[in-house]
Amino acid sequence: MDYNFDEVVCRKHTDALKLEALAPRWGRTDLLPMWVADMDFKTPPFIVEVMKKRMECEVFGYTARPESWYEAIISWQARRHQWTIAKEMISFVPGVVPALAMAVQSFTERSEKVMIQQPVYNPFAQVVRNNHRELVNCPLDLKDGQYHINFEVFEEKIKGCKLFLFCHPHNPGGRVWTREELQKVAAICAQNNVIIVADEIHADLTLPPYQHIPFATVSEEAAQNSVVFASPSKAFNMAGLATSYAVIANPTLRRRFESYVEGNELAAGNVFAFNTVVAAYNKGEEWLQQMLNYVQGNVDEVIHYIEKYIPQLKVIVPQASYLVFIDFSALQLSQKEIVALCTDKAHLALNDGAIYGEEGKGYMRINLACPRSVVKQALIQLKEAVRSINR
Repeated sequence: MDYNFDEVVCRKHTDALKLEALAPRWGRTDLLPMWVADMDFKTPPFIVEVMKKRMECEVFGYTARPESWYEAIISWQARRHQWTIAKEMISFVPGVVPALAMAVQSFTERSEKVMIQQPVYNPFAQVVRNNHRELVNCPLDLKDGQYHINFEVFEEKIKGCKLFLFCHPHNPGGRVWTREELQKVAAICAQNNVIIVADEIHADLTLPPYQHIPFATVSEEAAQNSVVFASPSKAFNMAGLATSYAVIANPTLRRRFESYVEGNELAAGNVFAFNTVVAAYNKGEEWLQQMLNYVQGNVDEVIHYIEKYIPQLKVIVPQASYLVFIDFSALQLSQKEIVALCTDKAHLALNDGAIYGEEGKGYMRINLACPRSVVKQALIQLKEAVRSINR
């Protein structure tokens, strides 16, 4: 079956965050919304079908986790990522960002140190600060157009930390970490008694020829010293359904985490939290491949257009995800002026790179999970905005 990703789907009157937040965040509603990380493609029909079938029973009560949910996760991770996991290693969580906060609460105490690598998805810093932990930043190095871990700095910064929040693949830079990098991270953290929390929500959005390697598979010390969060929500456009889960091999870490989750009554899923995961993982590979091919086309469109028409800007070419980090620093504008350029001149709602840390200044993040016509329109608007600077 061929899926149509060119279709422009109207999301008005659906309480879509990317639309409803325009006025309160940007003070205007005439912007192309290319910020929050969900897709403007239709959620796959096989997921919609299981939701419709469930709705035929007009009782929406408490929902148990079916065996099929565990089986679908186990099978998917084995097929797609060569990761063998057992049922008892899997725990439901209501979302990856809430789960990051749960991990901070489960494995650290107030004022203890938690390390992140900026620029990185902004909730990483928020869950540390909001839970009154000390934030330690180990900045990523940008070399040859890609982010890299400076392991000399990493080894120094990790000392005294209790937890490391690891974005794998990386957001907003789209970096897919190599086996060697993952093994180094695992070894250094094990030597320093630091637990790794790996956010792998973008794993299924890895773009060819790159391959996502689950953190827990790179060594036994990685498996025994990590908590991995995953979900089909990003890959299958169902972020609003709360379909995330944790995989924890170490029984001691698993008991600590589950004790916190269950003790705070956070372990129950909504009526669509399990059947949609089963549908995505059992029926979704063809749709996913077509979607990734389309997104790659959008990425290529942005790269080539900017090279040709807006050479002042530089694209960090993503190895995973539909999110692209664009460097505006050559324009020699302040961050406030860059945001104003994108908003007031280009009429685009993009993510301000500064929210990802000091290292994100000079950048903006754009979401390309939308029809190509929207991408092309955004590029035209951005070109005219940049040209207006020199007029």
